[in-house]
Amino acid sequence: MLADLIGPDSLIVIAVVVVVLLFGGSRLPKLARGLGSASHEFKKGMEEGDPDKGDSSSSKGDDKTVQSN
Repeated sequence: MLADLIGPDSLIVIAVVVVVLLFGGSRLPKLARGLGSASHEFKKGMEEGDPDKGDSSSSKGDDKTVQSN
């Protein structure tokens, strides 16, 4: 309903202004960095758990299991 009145482009601008007012300009880079890091970790986890790619974790050397003798 609101999107019909002012348009989707205006809603994006309003959302950005609200976020800047709520969090402040100094915290936005930290939030964006955290969001990017979370996105990267999520994609990394999805690749590790992907059954189509086979067992690629052992070939990368990322296996950090400790063997006790």
